[in-house]
Amino acid sequence: MLSNKAKIESLLFVSGSEGITLGQLAQLTNMMKPAVKEQLAALEAKYAADPDTSLCLLTAGETYRLATKKSLATVVKEYFESPAMTTLSKAALETLAIIAYKQPVTRVEIEEIRGVQSAGVIQKLLLYDLITEQGRLNIPGRPFKYGTTDHFLDFFGLTSLSDLPAVDEEQVLQTEGNNSTDFMKLFNSSLEQTEGEKNGRETTESNG
Repeated sequence: MLSNKAKIESLLFVSGSEGITLGQLAQLTNMMKPAVKEQLAALEAKYAADPDTSLCLLTAGETYRLATKKSLATVVKEYFESPAMTTLSKAALETLAIIAYKQPVTRVEIEEIRGVQSAGVIQKLLLYDLITEQGRLNIPGRPFKYGTTDHFLDFFGLTSLSDLPAVDEEQVLQTEGNNSTDFMKLFNSSLEQTEGEKNGRETTESNG
């Protein structure tokens, strides 16, 4: 049977960059808040004392989240800047398409559309600087809202978000609760359209 410490660690892991509150941890583990705090302190000490552990525990008020230790910043940066990372995975494109069309949007809203847990993908998109946190919703748990960045525009050769094709709001809402195939089609269509227009402008300019 998993220990309480293992349960807390697993919840910290799946909560991703948004983290998880003390109250949520207490509710999900059926523990009192003081007991959860003791386990969190033990985890923090464990990470700090073990040179073979890459993790550390970050705290903001009563919200806790896992992160990699600052000493690993260089190797993590090299990983995300390597040529192998220039191609986004299908999961990353799905998530990015949803954020591009529905921003600002929360992780829960993204997961409702995709039908799968998306904390890891969101974390990667944040590290790629393709999306950014745009404040929190004023509801229990105070989830982050996400939107695209200027780097997102540069990455896909867009001048502004208005370069994405206009989408019928009813068409977008029809994807709620279903899989994100429609969003992928919309997003891929937008990139193809933008690339075609860009090539057309360059051809006209060079001929002129």
